[in-house]
Amino acid sequence: MRYELYYWTGIQGRGEFVRLALEDAGAAYADVARVKGDQAIMPFLRGQQPGAQPFAPPFLRAGRQVIAQTANILAFLGPRHALVPASAASQTYALQLQLTITDIVAEAHDTHHPIAVEQYYEEQRPEARKRAASFREERIPKYLGYFEQILQRNDGRHALGRRHSYVDLSLFQLMAGLEYAFPHTMKGLRRRTKRLRALSERVAERPRIAAYLASPRRLAFNEDGIFRHYPELDEL
Repeated sequence: MRYELYYWTGIQGRGEFVRLALEDAGAAYADVARVKGDQAIMPFLRGQQPGAQPFAPPFLRAGRQVIAQTANILAFLGPRHALVPASAASQTYALQLQLTITDIVAEAHDTHHPIAVEQYYEEQRPEARKRAASFREERIPKYLGYFEQILQRNDGRHALGRRHSYVDLSLFQLMAGLEYAFPHTMKGLRRRTKRLRALSERVAERPRIAAYLASPRRLAFNEDGIFRHYPELDEL
């Protein structure tokens, strides 16, 4: 099956979590908006296309199915591409971990848009500084401490079971995003995130992921995406 991935052009965003899974699996897919432009997304959001109506990208078209929400897409792809163990219990646990990653990604976004998505960062800078301080000091350590414990309780190398999964790919992307947006904060957490950093290095060395990261398909982080580096939000 050849998939169609729909996500906004110019940013990694939430679509990157899906791209990493597709790339790692060697799945055939088209990144539709990068070819046809963002206007290709709009008929789906307006309910003008067959299949389930998504609220927002990313969404994936697989045959006649339209699957939206990052964690839901990964839960769909995982069993089909050996990116999750076969048991129902393991797949439920993988989804649980992915939804927790979704939570911290949303909180990372809200550091630069704490008041309204429709307003520019510059219009909510004082509130962003307050929100970012809490995120740096309380939330990042809490989330990453949780995932360190998950790795420790498992085999020390994988999020679940003794094999690579889409959760490992998403933890790689989470760490990369936080390193970009909050480099000083992440430097201070280096000793407390050894397992997560080692996992990230292993993921980056996977042949298909390494090829993807070196290709033009892997866009650079920038200040239009979820993970943004504003130095004033990373003050220690």
